[in-house]
Amino acid sequence: MRILVVEDNKDILSLIVDFLTSQHHQVDCAQDGLTGLHLAVTQQFDIIVLDIMLPGLDGYQFCQKLREDAKIETPIIMLTARDALDDKLKGLKLGADDYLLKPFELSELVARMESIVKRSNRIQKLLLVNGLKYNLDTMEVFRDASQLKINPIGMKLLALLMQRSPYVVKREFLENALWGEDVPDSDSLKAHIYQLRAIVDKPFSYPLIHTVHGVGYRIAQLNA
Repeated sequence: MRILVVEDNKDILSLIVDFLTSQHHQVDCAQDGLTGLHLAVTQQFDIIVLDIMLPGLDGYQFCQKLREDAKIETPIIMLTARDALDDKLKGLKLGADDYLLKPFELSELVARMESIVKRSNRIQKLLLVNGLKYNLDTMEVFRDASQLKINPIGMKLLALLMQRSPYVVKREFLENALWGEDVPDSDSLKAHIYQLRAIVDKPFSYPLIHTVHGVGYRIAQLNA
């Protein structure tokens, strides 16, 4: 899983990050709500571990802005020292998927995250990379305010790249996912990437699809 941990307590954050990375998860972290929200909006995560008491923007405000303003449905598990029912209900009403009371066992945190992600993966959701949005439920793709018309193979290719953004997706993986062992010819993937770029990138001010020569492709906004 790719996990975002937003926690201002350095000791707790270090324990969580060390444990998750030891379990072979990819972890990004933030120590305040605004930084965490920026990461959550601009990058794709499987789940967010979110403390409630944060500087700048608390966990409740984080949830509300992510769900209502950004329209992002990345699963959230809240960490809280508050045991009051009203506090728990407030987080759930604002869009959190689960909560865990401090202190907690790290193994329980991982078990809950895995359960939430499994449930989430059965629900069609929105893929988001910068201004590019792909609704897997309605099969609609938008970049900024413009709806993009993409052929079926291009749609599948786009989903594979967006689901792994900003990481490089190997050419062999893409070919296998698209055609299995029956790849039409050695230039087929390159041709579909070319067609996809013509729709996703060329009408806009900066490219999102990038070639990593000898390896594969990725979709991300790269710094100039």
